[in-house]
Amino acid sequence: MDLHTVKVRLQEHLSDGLVTIVGSGLSCAEGLPGMSELATYLQAGVGGGLTGGDAMAWASASALIATKGLEGALLAAQPTPAVESAIVVAAGKLIAERERTVVSEVFAGTRELRLTRLLPHLVKPSTGLAIVTTNYDRLVEIAAEEAGIGVDTMFVGRFAGQLNESESRMSFCRGVAMKPRRVASLQFRHRAIVFKPHGSLDWYARNGRPVFYAGELLDVTRLIITPGGNKFRNGYESPFDLHRSRANEAIDRASRFLVLGYGFNDGHLETHLSPCIRGGKPTLMLTRSLSTVARQLALMHANVIALEYAEVGGVVGTTVIIDQKEFFFPCTGMWDVGSFVTEVLEP
Repeated sequence: MDLHTVKVRLQEHLSDGLVTIVGSGLSCAEGLPGMSELATYLQAGVGGGLTGGDAMAWASASALIATKGLEGALLAAQPTPAVESAIVVAAGKLIAERERTVVSEVFAGTRELRLTRLLPHLVKPSTGLAIVTTNYDRLVEIAAEEAGIGVDTMFVGRFAGQLNESESRMSFCRGVAMKPRRVASLQFRHRAIVFKPHGSLDWYARNGRPVFYAGELLDVTRLIITPGGNKFRNGYESPFDLHRSRANEAIDRASRFLVLGYGFNDGHLETHLSPCIRGGKPTLMLTRSLSTVARQLALMHANVIALEYAEVGGVVGTTVIIDQKEFFFPCTGMWDVGSFVTEVLEP
């Protein structure tokens, strides 16, 4: 298959009914830590404040990280509540520090996020552009606002904002149009509805309730779900349950998927996402390196197109899996969201 035909297929994919799935790979491309770096950071910083059984539990999990990875280790050696709390504090600190650097550059106008460049090319339905992300950082929200569209996270308020799905949605209403037979139709601003089933750096617990606050708070529990078995238990608590439920509903309703830097290794989403893909919904994946599950989906299902970084004979390019066949296109960077926009959408 020639490059022109591939680009036409890629352009045609970005049509109605699209739901975008954003994984850690997109944040890593902007300079945030990936799972491996996070694991190294946690190994250096978590154990110091733990004692007794908590220290033993962390030692057991930490010893497995080298062979099983962070999530595999925490699945094999489930953390105690104290260990989990320590992981939340350390992970939040590292990610927030890195995010602050990126956001400062965006604010100063010296950096444009990859997703900001992509969003203008996506269809924006009146019901909102659905974006599901497993990331804790706020880069999706920032990218959307930088692209000139609103962001709905189902929280309302700037200080200790409350979780209120209906009020958040209505805050984007910009008027009422009268249709024939005097039927009123609400007019909404273009917006992204961002579903975060694993939590967010700006979600905190206050008096037993989830609240939104964009700033940094000291000695306050961030509402983020750590990797490992506990995330399934915690995923059924507020606000994770609402975000997970709405994310899965959006996935079920979708006509097609755009998957950015996501490895298909999250149980909260996989009960819906992978079956939808196997059921035939057109799917486009962009990532630096396809996970084993993602590669299998692309090679076994003709409705999946996957792009990843490749180097052949010292020449860097993009491997494209399309129609269950692999093609290498040298001197292209289409697997990267920024280069995808440049090479495919703005030729």
